[in-house]
Order: sequence, then C-alpha cells, then structure tokens
Amino acid sequence: MRAIVWMVLAAFLNTTVAPAAVAAALPSPAAPTPSAAAPRPSASAAAPPPLPPIPLTTDLPSALESQLPGLGSPASAALPFHEQYQIGYEMMLQLRAQHRLLQDPEVEEYLNSIGRRLAAQSHLGAATFHYLCINTPVVNSEAALGHFVFINSGLILFTDTESQLAAVMAHETAHEVQNHIARKILNAQHANIDSLAGMFAAILLGVAGGGGGQAIAGGVVASQGLAQQEQIDYSRSVEEEADRVGLELMAAAGFDPEGMPQMFEKLMRLQGLQGAWVPAVLIGHPMTAARIAYSEAHAAQYPPVPDVSSPDYYIIKARIRVITARPGQHVERYYARRIAAGMHSIGTEYGYALALMRNDQARRAVPILTRLLQEHSELHLLYSALGQAQARAGHMRQALATFAQAKRLFPLNVPVTVRYAQTLMLAGKYARAHRMLNSLFNVVEPTLSEIRLTARAAGAAGDLGGAYSDMGQYQLAVGNLPLAAKQFEIALTMPNLNNVQRARISAQLKQVRNYLAILRAHKD
Repeated sequence: MRAIVWMVLAAFLNTTVAPAAVAAALPSPAAPTPSAAAPRPSASAAAPPPLPPIPLTTDLPSALESQLPGLGSPASAALPFHEQYQIGYEMMLQLRAQHRLLQDPEVEEYLNSIGRRLAAQSHLGAATFHYLCINTPVVNSEAALGHFVFINSGLILFTDTESQLAAVMAHETAHEVQNHIARKILNAQHANIDSLAGMFAAILLGVAGGGGGQAIAGGVVASQGLAQQEQIDYSRSVEEEADRVGLELMAAAGFDPEGMPQMFEKLMRLQGLQGAWVPAVLIGHPMTAARIAYSEAHAAQYPPVPDVSSPDYYIIKARIRVITARPGQHVERYYARRIAAGMHSIGTEYGYALALMRNDQARRAVPILTRLLQEHSELHLLYSALGQAQARAGHMRQALATFAQAKRLFPLNVPVTVRYAQTLMLAGKYARAHRMLNSLFNVVEPTLSEIRLTARAAGAAGDLGGAYSDMGQYQLAVGNLPLAAKQFEIALTMPNLNNVQRARISAQLKQVRNYLAILRAHKD
C-alpha cells in the first residue's frame, strides 16, 4: 500500500527523480494505512462514502454547468474515491509526523471556511474537502488525492487580498473537482513506479521542508523521462482547466475573479525577481504571459465584484506572521514600527497584541484586544485572543467571562471552544472542559490534536475510561489499529463507565478486532 501511496501522489507531478537520493529522508511509516481513511475517528476502518453535495449559494454558473469534457468515469473507475481519500489522508499523516503542518485552530478554521465556500459551488459539494496549512515560508500550494488541499503559510503571507488567496485555493479545488490527479495517473501508467515514488518524495521535501526551489530543482535535474512533450502539454491543459473552473468557483462564491490574474501577475514578478532560481510554486504551476492574459479575459466575463477582504483575512495573516516567526525575527518590533508610522489596521493591532503575548507581555496585549473587540464585537477571533491574553496576564475570572460570552455567541465555533477548554483546564476545571469538548466534537469533526486535547481533559478530570476511549479514537485516526484495540480494552476495565459508554466502546473494539482479523487473513 505504501508504494501505491507514493506512486499515485507522484503521478500528479511532471518530473521524476531517482529515489535513492531522498529515501533516507522520509520518515518510517508509523502505522498501517487501511484505517487512515477518515479524519473524524470512527469504529470503522473504511473511508466514509461522499456526503451529499451542498447546493449552490448563488445563481451564477457553477462548475457543474460548465462546458467541460466528461472527466470522471475512467479515472474514478481506476481509483475509487475512498482509495483516493486514504492516500490523501496518508499524505496528511506524513506531513504531521514531520511536524510540517501548522496545527492552529484559528488558521485551520479560516482556511476551511474559504475553501469549503468555494467547493460548495461545485457538483461535489464541500463536505469531503479538507484544507490544511503547511508551516513553511515557501510560496506554494498543492492539491492531493481525496479532496485534500495544502496551502503553505508563505503563500498566505504573499497574498495582498482575500480574493488572491481564494484564487489559489479555487485553482487547487478545481484540480480536485475535475479529478485531475487520477486522470494524470492514467496518463502516466507507463512510468516506473520507483522513480515516481522517489520524485514525489523529493517534491514533498522541497515543498514542506523549506528547501524551496533548490530541493525541487535537484529532483528535476535527476529526471528519468517523464518530462516528455506529451506530459508537458497535458500539464498545460490541466492548469488551464483548473484556472477556468477555479474562476467559476470564485465568482459563484462571491469572490472577485480579478484576484486570479492579480495573483498570477504577482507570481510572474516573483519569478523575475528570483532570476535563474525558479520559485517552488512555479515548478508545478508554470506562469506565462499567455496564462495571465487567459485568466484576465475569463475574469472579465463575470460581473464586477467589490474586492473587499474580510477582517478575518487580515487577522489570520497577522496570526500566521507571529506564530511562524523564528527566534530573532523580532516580530513585535515589526508591528510596533507599523503602528508608530500610523498604521492602525485591525491586522496590525491584532498582530502587535499577539506578538506581545508571545513575548510574555500579555498585560500589554489586554487593552489592545479589549479596544479591538469593542470596535468589532462580531469577530470570534478577537474573543479568543482576548480571553487567552487575560488568562496569561493572571486575570482568570475575566478570561472565563470573555470565553463564556464568546461561547454564547458562537456555540459551535471550534477555535472558541478549544481555547475556552484550554483556559478551563488552566483554571483546574477539567471535567467542564471535557464535557464541552465532547459536546462539540459529537457534531463537529475534530482534528488529531483536538482528539488528544479531549483525552487529556478526560484524564485530568479523573475520567480514565473516557481518556482511554479518546486515545483509542486517536490511535484509530492515525492508523494504529493494535494500539487502538488496546486502548479500548483498557477503557472497558475502568469502573466509572456508564452503560452507554460501555456499549459504545465495546462496539468500537469489536469492529477494530474484526478488521485486524481481516488484515491477518489477507497477510496469511
């Protein structure tokens, strides 16, 4: 299965490298892949079927109504969606194991709100899409199998407007909507599996590891023949199609389609500034004047849309700048200089407050965030930041009051709930934090980090049965079935379980054991 994972992911790209140069750098797989089928843990190891599509939110033409060729049948038959999902999920686990993902609730929520708003305009709907942020200054983005889209933190900071960011995300979403990756597999079946696997490993290390163009260029130099003219032509047609469908998704979702040619022009200028070195984003997304002209012509066909970025966009950009800053970058000084120069935007003020908190100066951050919240009481991101600042400043009663108000206003908001639960745990209110997290994640899909947080809250509250059960869910989500079974077995020995908990854990354990038996039977 591992060989298939790397082969399939590699087949989407245009060049290949010898695997020996990068094999040693890849982490050893930590667990079997069959159970790594769904981000939301369940007792079943198989991937869930796609959920019904979300209706269009506008009456503009959607990708479903486009005059596009019939693309789904051959590729979908060759690689069913549940298998694509397993592979995309595996890629996510690999990046997580390398500590490459930016696991921040606020950033994750924002990217998924933009991405799923775009995906909702397609015939697939938004339910199966997942947007994640890779923590690297490299300007790049990638679509993977199974409706996983990875956006680099450096690319988010590179954009000037929300529509420019939406343009990149729409382009990558269009690759998923049009099933481009599976189509590329069919087009490259003659390629050597080992060279494809090695090539993807090199690209992955270059994109996620911060190696940038140098790491990718090294892979290109070692190409073993996939960059033939037919492959190049195929890639150009795929990129044009993704541009066209991406523009449709943008327009239908209410973003300014002009954001796409604007972003392309920025990338073209980046290419010119870098000289002989090709930026990472342009390796897989080649930029030409013709492509910019093409996007400009198609964007002009849609009604004008005011290019007004949301406050969340500026807040998230500031947040990424602060939390990804390396020691010695003095991000606090960056924002202090901007404020001294009269730049008092919400992003600048929020960034300065966050930088102060990072430098253990939460007391100075509290009045800044209090003023911002008075001016923008509708922004949940400000409630979370203020509550955290108050807690770090030693004002726990005020912090809990801020979070309680936020929870009333935004009852199912993940960042608010997670930050509230973390603050409750700091205050020693573990049982309340565990109940709150359980209540949310019964209806909202948790990340792996959020599953672990729930388990820690249960353990700290003395609910050992709940803690072992939650850790069983975590091991199930990362694909470690034997350890998941062990956690469920221990949970059942705990005396504090009620009948409902015991029945649920027993059913989960039974299904995991059944799946392990199937795996052993196939192995024999």
